[in-house]
Amino acid sequence: MRIAMIGAGYVGLVSGACFAEFGVDVTVMDVDPDRIEGLHAGRMPIYEPGLDKLVAENVKDGRLTFTTDLAAAVKGADAVFLAVGTPTRRGDGHADLSYVYAAAEQVAKAADGPLVLVTKSTVPVGTGREVQAICRRVRPDLPISVASNPEFLREGSAIGDFMRPDRVVIGVDDEHATTVLRRLYRPLYLIETPVLAVSIESAELIKYAANAFLATKITFINEIADLCEKVGADVHDVARGMGLDGRIGRKFLHPGPGYGGSCFPKDTLALARTAQDAGSPVRLVEATIEVNEARKARMAERILAALGPAHAGKRVAVLGVTFKPETDDMRDAPSLVILPALVAAGVEVTAFDPQSAHARQALPAAVHFAETAVAAVQGADALVVLTEWNEFRALPPGRLKAAMKGDIILDLRNVWDPVAMRAAGFTYSSIGRP
Repeated sequence: MRIAMIGAGYVGLVSGACFAEFGVDVTVMDVDPDRIEGLHAGRMPIYEPGLDKLVAENVKDGRLTFTTDLAAAVKGADAVFLAVGTPTRRGDGHADLSYVYAAAEQVAKAADGPLVLVTKSTVPVGTGREVQAICRRVRPDLPISVASNPEFLREGSAIGDFMRPDRVVIGVDDEHATTVLRRLYRPLYLIETPVLAVSIESAELIKYAANAFLATKITFINEIADLCEKVGADVHDVARGMGLDGRIGRKFLHPGPGYGGSCFPKDTLALARTAQDAGSPVRLVEATIEVNEARKARMAERILAALGPAHAGKRVAVLGVTFKPETDDMRDAPSLVILPALVAAGVEVTAFDPQSAHARQALPAAVHFAETAVAAVQGADALVVLTEWNEFRALPPGRLKAAMKGDIILDLRNVWDPVAMRAAGFTYSSIGRP
């Protein structure tokens, strides 16, 4: 089979490389010539563990190619996947679908035969039907089947999620699209992966509903953590007791400074706006959005309170600024709220993150970046953990104590043992633990 992936961003590049690993002939197209040139040279535009190796192997084997020529990418393709961006539209929170619709029109114009046009981007309900209308208007002479195939990739473990997914969702309304997509995902039959064929509308909503539920779960445990601090309970014990209930599960019950990333903030907001437009508001999701945004601001206030009223001029070391470990993604990261608030309050901020390339552009110029974690904490009055990279867990308390000027630690990801940190002489606080 031969497919084209329109968009060489996170979803398009990972999905294209993984389909190539399945033995499919894949062409990844992007309008950014620098990105395509970099991919030809073996440079990845994003950090994702194992992606560089996967891409290199499939390029070498001739199954994966890159181009800026959309017509060349579409020519002879059995399926074309739209993996372009759907950013939040400024001002109203709706997903900006202009890139999706423009790409759909260009694909329809370039098509040289029947094909399946698949939305891989996360899109609101109704997008697939609009794509169908565009294809019929542009190419009434050509049968183009439109389908939805939402991605469920977690940054930092995306390749494993694609190769060993919990499920594959395909939104289809004709037999041809169903046949093509099932053939593409045939390698997953060997590991008995459920392939759920539903309507286009259901597939579009499944993606939003899943992300909104997970975001709500995170926000719920964050509020429980706040309550634990007031009543003397331990949020990890509470989460463990909850998670052992099979109806609830253990995942996403980890307290922190609030969720971020490319999916949860954008998708919860888009779902809320879609629901409002449909006259069926999702109040729980709306509350989740509000609580999560307020939490990030409160974390900054918590740090300033720990520094005391004379916080101006004090130096804070921040370990981790990406929204989660094993990624360089800064989109809606809590650090984008917390660090500017500290800088505005006159605090000197020195940060370290193992993947800080994007962070240096996203954060205020006043934020200094160190080359190592120990260098970041050298001479600091306080230390804040914002992202739970594994290398931070192994830092010896004694080494931190010797490097720091002060003794304040605010562990906003609960990576360290409170007893050990206090025994080392730190004034230590974490989230939801006595």
